[in-house]
Amino acid sequence: TSAQRASGRLVLKFMFDQISGTTRVANFFQEGCLKARLPRSQITGVAEAVTLNISGGVAGGDKLATHIALGERAKLCIASQSAEKVYRALDAVPSEIATSIDVGPGALLDYLPQETIVFNGFALRRRLDIDLAEDAVFLGVESMIFGRQACGESVVAGSLNDVVSLRRAGNLLMQDTTRLDGHIAAILGRKAVADGNIAVANIMYAAEDAPIYISAVRAVLSGVGCLAGASVVNGVLRARLLAADAASLRQAVMAVLKLCRNNRPLPRVWQG
Repeated sequence: TSAQRASGRLVLKFMFDQISGTTRVANFFQEGCLKARLPRSQITGVAEAVTLNISGGVAGGDKLATHIALGERAKLCIASQSAEKVYRALDAVPSEIATSIDVGPGALLDYLPQETIVFNGFALRRRLDIDLAEDAVFLGVESMIFGRQACGESVVAGSLNDVVSLRRAGNLLMQDTTRLDGHIAAILGRKAVADGNIAVANIMYAAEDAPIYISAVRAVLSGVGCLAGASVVNGVLRARLLAADAASLRQAVMAVLKLCRNNRPLPRVWQG
């Protein structure tokens, strides 16, 4: 018998309320294993949302889809309750995680999911599509940990197809495709890939002022104790980080996020 598949769908739409001067929910839909909660915001004028997968992880054949939309001038910080775990795909059927984001005129989104931890034998197809209005602001991070080193678990084999695209006013500014298949440990061991590191992160900051941050981001990265680089292309500041373990990566990611958030506190789920 085939393993039971989990599925989840989440739709979150926020709008700016001119009367109260705050961002509030305009549409909230959750189905299956994907849920969201709306804690009281730590930052005036910026709504908060926390997503969670109540199935406890992702296995082969699971399908998760999230859509986040911000109307004009809305401001939102969204994070995940905990790290997402992607387990072994018993029959090699990949799990699928798709996230689509629309950020309207004058709106701001901080998209801050915690790490994705993949286990030996995993198969994952993941896609993140970001559409920004002309003057929208977007800060996002995606981190992946290959195995739980602290538990002596390593990823020998697996399959990853990961696509990130970012558009502004319909124009493609960035598309990143990562494909890893087969002997993951050997692939990550290559100097041109990860040089033996098992924790990777990609931070994106798309805003008019993004180029202003590049020297400060590079200064922060020079002191974080992991392999890292930053660049600005098409108005998008990107930082890539490689670390030997999850804790080192997390500390480095948090340092860059705090800088790009002008030292606004990170969501509480990041501070645990």
